[in-house]
Formats: sequence, structure tokens, C-alpha cells
Amino acid sequence: MTHVEPMDPHEAFAELGRIRLADVDIDTLLDKIAQLAKRTIPGASEVSVTLLHDNKPQTAAFTGALALDEKQYERGYGPCLQAAESSSSLMVPDTGSEQRWPGWAETAAKAGAHSSLSVGLPVHEHVTGALNIYATTPNAFDDDAIAIAQTFAGFAAVGLANAHLYETQATLAGHMQKAMENRAVIEQAKGIIMGERRCTPEQAFAILSKLSQDSNRKVRDVASAVVENARRPQR
Repeated sequence: MTHVEPMDPHEAFAELGRIRLADVDIDTLLDKIAQLAKRTIPGASEVSVTLLHDNKPQTAAFTGALALDEKQYERGYGPCLQAAESSSSLMVPDTGSEQRWPGWAETAAKAGAHSSLSVGLPVHEHVTGALNIYATTPNAFDDDAIAIAQTFAGFAAVGLANAHLYETQATLAGHMQKAMENRAVIEQAKGIIMGERRCTPEQAFAILSKLSQDSNRKVRDVASAVVENARRPQR
């Protein structure tokens, strides 16, 4: 476990709100959330972020080896999974006496994680998650720590939801740009074929399609070859 300077919760919330999605990718944002939570939530020794997409869990960020999410995934149950699935908060005051998740609690205690707190992160309709806080002492999280963790998770969930939307829109924009580029090269190729063969646009596209089928290549690739061939100096 590495020592970090504590951070005032209001300062942490403000820092989360200042993150510009155009400047960071979602992995960087997840790591930032984990690091800020570790500095902000009283009692936190290590922090991780679980994401649950189509019922498939993964640890998207973590601050240290004390985070024991993977042990829960192996068993198919545990507080971080339940918090992610239900968007609720689950506390384990003492892993040494915890009875709800047999096997995992014993493993956590042996690893040095003697209490934990998992807070649900509702990110998107198909993506949920949990902010998982682990401590090296039992009963590490009092009511104030739980309240801060829940507020922090609320800010983090908004940031992740916005990042998911931003990434989706950016991907859509990229696909649209690619489609426009594909359309442009196909139109260029059609124009070249129309000029060479004195045919209609429909006939030119039919020729491109036939070349595509015969060569087992995409129409866009065939069109690019036609355009590139037309640009070469004629001998």
C-alpha cells in the first residue's frame, strides 16, 4: 500500500467536474476516479472500479493489489458484484466474521483487506459498475465515510456516463466520416468509368459491383484501385 495525501471531498468533487472529456480517454478517467477516491474517502487503503457490461465484470481501474475484485468474479458473487448489479451500497465491516459471501471473505481477510465498501455506479442502460473501497482494518468506514463515498460515486457515475456518451458519439462521427470518404471514392470511380465507357451512373456502379464480386474485394477497395489507376501517368 502506498501513502497518499488526504484530499478534501469538495476539492475532489470539483476536480472530477473539471475533467474535459475531449482531453482524456475513458481509461484515464477511470484511473483518475480510483486515485481521487483513495485520497478522499476516509479509511480507504486501496480502491478499484468494477464495470459490468452485459453481465461480464471487469476491473477497469485499481490503485493496488489489495483490491480483490477478481476473486469475486471467479466465484460469481461478492459485494462489488452485488453493488454493480443493484446500484446499491454494500459494506463489509469485518471480513473475518463476514457470512454473506463465504470463501471470498476469508480470502480477503488473509490478503489483509479487513473491511470493504462497494457503492454502485449506474453508468448506462447496458453498463453498470461499482466503486470498491478496501481497508486494512476492520470497521474502517463510519457513517461520514459512507456518505462521502456515495457522493463521490454520484459524481463519478455522471462523469463515466458522459464519457460513455462522448465516446459513443465520437465513434459514430468516425463511422460517418468513413462512410462519407467511402462514398466519395466510389463516386470518383463511377465518374472515371462513365467517362471511359460512356455509360450511365447505374451502369458504372454495376461494373464496380461486378469487379468487387469477381475479385472478392469490397466495392470501396475496387473503387480506390480504379481511382489510383486513373491517376497514374499513361505511357
